[in-house]
Amino acid sequence: MKRFFCFLALLGALPEVLSAQERQMLLDTTRVYEMDVVEVMTTAATAAHPVGYDDLSRADIIRSSYGNDLPSALALTPSMVATNETGIGIGATSIRLRGTDATRINVTINGVPLNNPDSHSVYWYDTPDLISSVGSVQVQRGAGLSTNGTGAFGGSVAMTTDALETEFGGSASLSYGSFNTNKQALQLSSGLMRDHWVVDARLTHIGSDGYIDRGSTDLKSYMAQAGYYGANTKVKLLSFGGVAKTYLTYNGVSREDMELYGRRYHTSGQYVTSSGEFVLADGTHVAYHDDETDNYLQINNQLVVNHRFNNQWQLNATLFYTYGYGYYNQYKDDAWLAGYTNLNTDDAQADLIRRKVMRNHLGGLNAAATYNVDNLDLTFGGSWSYYTCPHWGEVSWVDGVSAVDGRWYDNDVAKQDANIFARANWKVFEGDRGNALRLFADLQYRFVHYEAWGTNDNAIWADDGSVSMQPIDVDKRYNFFNPRLGINYTHRNHKLYASFAVAHREPTRSDFTDRHMFSADDSYPVAERLYDTEVGYTFTNKHVSVGVNLYYMYYRNQLVATGMVNDGDDALNVNVDRSYRRGVELMVAWNTTRWLTLSANATLSQNRICDYVDMLKDSPTYGQTLGDMTISYSPSVMGSLFADFHIKGFNAVWHTQYVGKQYFTNNQTEALSLDAYCVTNLDLSYTLTPKQRMGRRLSSVRFGVTINNLFSTLYESNGYGYSYMWDGERYDDAFYFPQAPINCLANVTLNF
Repeated sequence: MKRFFCFLALLGALPEVLSAQERQMLLDTTRVYEMDVVEVMTTAATAAHPVGYDDLSRADIIRSSYGNDLPSALALTPSMVATNETGIGIGATSIRLRGTDATRINVTINGVPLNNPDSHSVYWYDTPDLISSVGSVQVQRGAGLSTNGTGAFGGSVAMTTDALETEFGGSASLSYGSFNTNKQALQLSSGLMRDHWVVDARLTHIGSDGYIDRGSTDLKSYMAQAGYYGANTKVKLLSFGGVAKTYLTYNGVSREDMELYGRRYHTSGQYVTSSGEFVLADGTHVAYHDDETDNYLQINNQLVVNHRFNNQWQLNATLFYTYGYGYYNQYKDDAWLAGYTNLNTDDAQADLIRRKVMRNHLGGLNAAATYNVDNLDLTFGGSWSYYTCPHWGEVSWVDGVSAVDGRWYDNDVAKQDANIFARANWKVFEGDRGNALRLFADLQYRFVHYEAWGTNDNAIWADDGSVSMQPIDVDKRYNFFNPRLGINYTHRNHKLYASFAVAHREPTRSDFTDRHMFSADDSYPVAERLYDTEVGYTFTNKHVSVGVNLYYMYYRNQLVATGMVNDGDDALNVNVDRSYRRGVELMVAWNTTRWLTLSANATLSQNRICDYVDMLKDSPTYGQTLGDMTISYSPSVMGSLFADFHIKGFNAVWHTQYVGKQYFTNNQTEALSLDAYCVTNLDLSYTLTPKQRMGRRLSSVRFGVTINNLFSTLYESNGYGYSYMWDGERYDDAFYFPQAPINCLANVTLNF
């Protein structure tokens, strides 16, 4: 660690060394350079890198900003699937890439990790309407480039905030659609003031009743930026975040309940009462807790400094701090009170309302220097972050019990994460025919220290009938070396590349704390290792673009989903000795005319655990070697078809996506699976400009409507399930998250 801090100190001293040498090479003070250049260079790939990636176009970003969460836009890229609990793409959304869940997809904005250091998840509704403030979004598949935060085991998403505008302007946006979905947003930019300063701000509200019963969402967000543009130095201070309130819908619904009560039914907050206005199929009267909600506040702050010494050297540093505070309320019907050790009662069971709370702080520094000449690009840098988060539980009400003070569990987490990296892209030769050969190397060292202590929310029942809360005592250090090597050959419109990478990833909080729920021993999970080999080819001209990418991702000790989830809806994972994901990704785009573009992508893959041994203690096949089995949540076929019709101000985009069958568990049980589905969305828009006599005060007005699930396909985007034995009989419990039939969301945006 001392070497790491010495390295950061060297980066800090570098400006003085080079500034004295290159004072005569100051840049034109009247020219404004985008402040996001360095972030793109250090976390995002270019055509010169031997990496499979896709950039979302500006049109894709705009079409996805009516109110949906960002995963809806990410699902436009190859091998990507978006999931949602409320059924309409707003609220509890997530992504999978090549069958890999969101905890293994590295997400950054301006190089700062968005993945929670504890759970490794990205909770998109904690940063509502983030897509309206991003300038670029890139999805890298596979290990990709070295980045900050948790390891990229399926891929990474590198975003930058939008560049500050140099002209005064702004926008106002209104959306309304099915299930009372609505959005109101206002954005203003000062433009360049006194040749140096720019201020920009956005406020947004997004609300929806949701397709799922009581699946309401109430999201409020902001983005504020201030920038200073100097001759060679640019400083950007930004803060973004929001307040989210969503009804809990994460328990899903079984097939049986869907048949009895419909696809919108779920049981969150349900309790039995003689006066309940709702009646179940067996005649039981029930009611619902009206505050069965998840509530979260998140504030992200970043200070970005970018200094250009000359045409070869640049230095970038980002200081960041993220604050989060949240809780969710739950009504527990007929709960076992012995599991709440803070209650003073002899009653065995009673209804209660409980609250689970967390408060977290994440602070750190990223720094990187780049050197560019004609035949060599060098990037080296590092980052350090520290995270703390106490978790605790409170009981606010118990039927018939008055003494409910105190916490029934209380634990803390501390995590230190640091890395240094060096990256080189060397143009070995460049021929007269436009051919060139590049060699690429990317070396990263990452250090992680993870600690958790206290008591967890799981009650442990001893043989003598006594109850205590599960103790937590985790103190783990990890030292990861992540090398990446590649070769890239280009010849006019052709590009051929190959790469090999090694990546590592530490377990999540729930991997440690909830292992007892399925494991027959008291062992800890171990870190994962990935060996990723990629070979790709692309051809591009003004009419056609074709790409093919072959990948073989071989894992040691991969943590794969068991199909079970814990009390907070985190997936429970188990290490498997050897496993792999291998496949081919195909992409094609054809500009048939100036007004019609057709494109498609497809992924064909095999995702296998080698000689799988079922080590889930309650499983009907516990201890058995089942052979090579399909990895959970990994479809073997995925694909999308796009038709983009555009003429003058009118634009129509047709998108059909197919996702193959997925298993919830790793023993390929048909009763625990997600059916394949094919769904079509249509986006229509028309943009009026000043040339169409809009007047000088408005630069444009855009009218748009998105029609989701055009053919009302009955499908579920996600689910979970598990098998167990009871009284000698096997049971398979599966729960699903149904998606809405045809639904619309209309938008009007005024730009001025």
